[in-house]
Amino acid sequence: MKRSTSIWDRVVFAINILIAFLLLFTGFTSYVPLRFFSAISVLSLVVPFLFAINVLFLLYWAAKMKRKFLLSFTAIVLGYFMFGPFYGFGGNNVHQEGVSSNIKIMSFNAWGFNKNGWIKQPGVGDSIVKFVKDQDPAILCVQEHSRERHRQLGQYKYKSETPNAVPRTTQAIFSKYPIVGEGSLDLPSTINNIIYADIAFGKDTLRVYNVHLQSFKIVPSRDNFSDGEKSERTYKKLVDTFSKQLEQAEILKNHLEKSPYVNIVCGDFNNTQFSNVYKIAKGDLQDTFLEEGKGFGRTYDLWKMPLRIDYILADPRFEVLSHQNFDERLSDHYPVMATVRLNSHQ
Repeated sequence: MKRSTSIWDRVVFAINILIAFLLLFTGFTSYVPLRFFSAISVLSLVVPFLFAINVLFLLYWAAKMKRKFLLSFTAIVLGYFMFGPFYGFGGNNVHQEGVSSNIKIMSFNAWGFNKNGWIKQPGVGDSIVKFVKDQDPAILCVQEHSRERHRQLGQYKYKSETPNAVPRTTQAIFSKYPIVGEGSLDLPSTINNIIYADIAFGKDTLRVYNVHLQSFKIVPSRDNFSDGEKSERTYKKLVDTFSKQLEQAEILKNHLEKSPYVNIVCGDFNNTQFSNVYKIAKGDLQDTFLEEGKGFGRTYDLWKMPLRIDYILADPRFEVLSHQNFDERLSDHYPVMATVRLNSHQ
């Protein structure tokens, strides 16, 4: 009996070593911005699972009162420092609605306002418009926009959209403040798009980027990951998508570094905060969820797992006053909103 128990523990510990190694290895590769690492970067999609499995191993060895629990404990601690926090406890900042120095920003992948009828219920597009009006952000960034909807958003005097001449998915930036400049970044070999608008805010000018990075275009199903031939095609798609996302994140980063203004980045990165794609795009910007968010910050559901792939990133010169994730099921993504204050306006 003791011998069989010993063999079982050895097998469990061998698997434990593999899972702990994968977590730490994925953490290391998330800091490597080279595209030839994209094949390995796919692991960043399963980081929550790797953390969860390591917690189970920790509890298993702790219950058996064996020091082997230190392996997963160490992996979890080091992983936390590599990836940063991924659960928000909210902040204690109190701010007044309508204060002139505060800026409320919303980012929402609206899925074309459901113009293709993917959500099988009537009036989804109108519900999105009503939701935006009720929340009343001063700046609204919409990914996968529907151009005809701008007439229903009359509270915004100013807007910037993906140019009609560009064969890309449409992004839009709506603003209650004057837009004094705009542009579109050229992303090669894709229909995805990044636009930006320079917005006059008092004596300052803000540059707001609306980002929609490469989509995976994979329908989650058991066959795509269990069938041998389909699994191989799915994996190749994942690797190709990561490679394009890394290229696009670098283009965004280079443009950000040349910006003469205070920057805000909003959008759908189609990747998690555990990826090198996120780290490149974020740079030294503040992630408003990590500053003031609560819970897991879900913006997308994958097999009922809460993923955070939509972000609002703010220049360090902003004070992040609040961050909110919404549960409204009006798209395949969930909207996010943050309130910030530029320090020069305090």
